[in-house]
Amino acid sequence: MASSSLAHAAARGSLFTLGAQAARIVLQLVSVVVLARLLTPHDYGLLAIVLVLVGLGEIFRDFGLTSASIQAPTLSSGQRDNLFWINALIGMGLAVLMLLGSWPLGAVTGEPEIVGMAQWLSLTFVLNGLATQHRASLMRALRLRPLAIADVASAAIGLAVAIVVALAGGGFWALVAQQLTAGTVALVGVVIGGGWLPGRYARHESVRSMVSLGWNLVAANLVQYGARQVDTIVVGVRFGTSSLGLYNRSFHLIMTPLGQVRSPLQSVALPVLARLQQDLPRFDTYVTAAQLALGYLIGIPLALVAGLADPVVVIMLGDAWADASPLLRMFAIAGLLTTLSYVGYWVYLARGLGGQLLRFTLCTAVIKIACIAVGSFFGVVGVVVAIAVYHAIEWPISLAWLSRITPMPTRRLYAGALRIVGVATFAGTAAWAAGAAVAALGPWAQVGVGSAAGLLLAAAALVVPAYRRDAGSLLGFMRLMVTRQRTADAS
Repeated sequence: MASSSLAHAAARGSLFTLGAQAARIVLQLVSVVVLARLLTPHDYGLLAIVLVLVGLGEIFRDFGLTSASIQAPTLSSGQRDNLFWINALIGMGLAVLMLLGSWPLGAVTGEPEIVGMAQWLSLTFVLNGLATQHRASLMRALRLRPLAIADVASAAIGLAVAIVVALAGGGFWALVAQQLTAGTVALVGVVIGGGWLPGRYARHESVRSMVSLGWNLVAANLVQYGARQVDTIVVGVRFGTSSLGLYNRSFHLIMTPLGQVRSPLQSVALPVLARLQQDLPRFDTYVTAAQLALGYLIGIPLALVAGLADPVVVIMLGDAWADASPLLRMFAIAGLLTTLSYVGYWVYLARGLGGQLLRFTLCTAVIKIACIAVGSFFGVVGVVVAIAVYHAIEWPISLAWLSRITPMPTRRLYAGALRIVGVATFAGTAAWAAGAAVAALGPWAQVGVGSAAGLLLAAAALVVPAYRRDAGSLLGFMRLMVTRQRTADAS
């Protein structure tokens, strides 16, 4: 009964999460299409520089306590309150630090506009610090409907405000308004959805073990984040803000929707896997199924984007952004490769392997920095190619590393990943060939015909028994989601 209840809760949570993220991806695409025509690459270059600091601060602001509170076998209301105040105080402190650092940032970059942008965006630390444990509480309880509503509403209202400011001639301030509006709406949404307000800090309620795990996650995330920002820094320093704007838009056109799918799915996977830590057969089944779901549902669309990068850039960004096409293609390939190893990160979190995650991250960060250093000698495109090469190297290292420290269905994961890469490669190649054949008809025809050709070829893989088994597993889970949601709605 407990097993059935957990599966049903996970299925319902996945349904809400996938629906919300589909809506957020649409909003993100609308944001790219509209704002790219109202703003300039320079505006996005300024935002990219500030968001490097915001992202760094967010690691400290969360302090790994979201994952720690979800992973904890038990969590009292007093412990939850204590974690809330820790996150809130860290957020306020970071806001002050960024406010004070805005003037040196303007002097270092030589961009006076960036001072005001950094000062206003410092408020995001306060908003997110107040929201952290409300979000974690909803995730821990698998109450993902209010979380989904808050996320979609924040993205929609933030985009609407940004468009109004951009149309009024606000320039990069539209991007600032978008960030702050989204953060405010999300905070209000999770507080209302969570249905609780924090009490006073309870000294008798110990959170030491969660803070200890959180510290290891902070250290790992810092290393990982630093490695992720090396490319942004290299492109900005060596090739200027306009090239950085092209790089930034190409990156976000792929990685933002990708993150909006993977990260919320973590809110379903992590509490489920944490409860199955001692049930190895079921744990392995969930991990394998998660990789197949991520790989096929994300990998095939990314392969189509890689094959159709030229018309996609024209449609999404406009003719002025044509130089972004090769960047977009390589980011799509990199996104597919990194998705294959993403379930490994969930295993680290679910089993509380913070120290091992830190060591693995340190090792792979060195590899990534080395790849980017070499790639930068070949221009901006070389940097993106280097990132794709890094992810191709990281994936087998990730599985090998995990298999040394914890039981893992390594052979099944390797086999599933190879099937995913195979069908994605053929689908992407078919999309490219079909799109090129109708290039004279315009970008919309290229995307339509190319996507149809790629999907048809992917569907043809069902003649292979292994692919039919994969499809059966995915369809079974989708039926479970729909059936259980109808049951929940009827009751």
